Amino acid sequence: MNGRSAQSQRKVEPMNGRVRDGVVKRGSRWSYVIRVVDPATGRSRPKWVGGFSSEAAAKAARDDARVTARRGEYVDKDGVTVRGYLLEWLETHAGSVKPKTLAGYRYNLEHWVIPHIGGQRLQGLRPAAISKLYRDLAASGGRGGRPLSARSVEAIHRTLRKALNDAVHVERLITSNPAERAKRPRAARREVVRVWNVEQLGTFLATAQTHRLYAFYRLAAYTGARRGELLYLRWSDLAMDECEVTITGSAAVVEGQRIEGTTKGDRSRVVSVDAGTVAILREHRARQVAERLKAGSLWTDTGGHVFVTETGKPLSPDTASQLMPKLVSTAGVPHARLHDLRHLHATTLLLAGVPVHVVAARLGHADASVTLRVYAHVLRQDTVDIGNVFATAVSAC
Repeated sequence: MNGRSAQSQRKVEPMNGRVRDGVVKRGSRWSYVIRVVDPATGRSRPKWVGGFSSEAAAKAARDDARVTARRGEYVDKDGVTVRGYLLEWLETHAGSVKPKTLAGYRYNLEHWVIPHIGGQRLQGLRPAAISKLYRDLAASGGRGGRPLSARSVEAIHRTLRKALNDAVHVERLITSNPAERAKRPRAARREVVRVWNVEQLGTFLATAQTHRLYAFYRLAAYTGARRGELLYLRWSDLAMDECEVTITGSAAVVEGQRIEGTTKGDRSRVVSVDAGTVAILREHRARQVAERLKAGSLWTDTGGHVFVTETGKPLSPDTASQLMPKLVSTAGVPHARLHDLRHLHATTLLLAGVPVHVVAARLGHADASVTLRVYAHVLRQDTVDIGNVFATAVSAC
């Protein structure tokens, strides 16, 4: 390289500590400086912002800052706290995500994150501080100072990581996401336990048959649908002659209020049912008609829900869950949750040899990888003797 080329190279790469067009390299990081008018005095003053990993990133941020400064809209990022940013982030998501999702975000941030690190400067937030937060929660963050489960800490991490990703890519308040490099407790391996066998399910359903909500538990067991999806069902979603149920939405309780929205994956799906289940649904409809006549003017028609109270109001999700253990106790079968009916449906199909992608579509999973991850142990049970099956087939030739 000749002397002239070397001189040109020095002009492209500013020396450490020397400002070139508002950008300077200090050590391994880059910073920029702009002039910002103080609204109180009307005087301009220099404003430094640092921590950029490259000259290009510093220049891009400098250009954005110059535009907002000229408009009088410049925000002093140094003064933004974790608490201030997260509360504003929650407000921006109101109306753009499902109410239940927003409630989860709000609980994770307001209950766990903000009380611990909310006072820190957003730009000064480091992975070590977030790692310490996770350790503290895992050690004594639960009720009464008990440990918080790794699953709960993981949920908190997902929310915080999402919020800070927006701080990087949308708001451009920070240059990198410290939650990405934070260390969190290792989550225990989740493995679905098959609580009942099909005989125990039959015993439970025989007991539930005496209750007006028998059809709910039958449909839960025979479709694998989620609680909220069943409580959202309208009679118009049931094509009984075709033995099909279309699942189009979900119901939930948020801050004590029953709300309705889309399914977990925001997709509707059609689930086939057997003739026996269709007959039970027809009986349930006839019972509902009789209840409507008995209630008379007290009946509340809210849009043709399949599962309602004796006066027509949509059934609360808690009602179905709280009734389950009473029926289980009467049936004399091992304790099980309502959601275990969904797991029983899935494991029974998988053990019967139904392809994973078919089970995934029936359950409403985004793709078969979700089903594989949740029910991997079931598939392992079913593949123990595959080596012998192959050997037997070859030796028979």
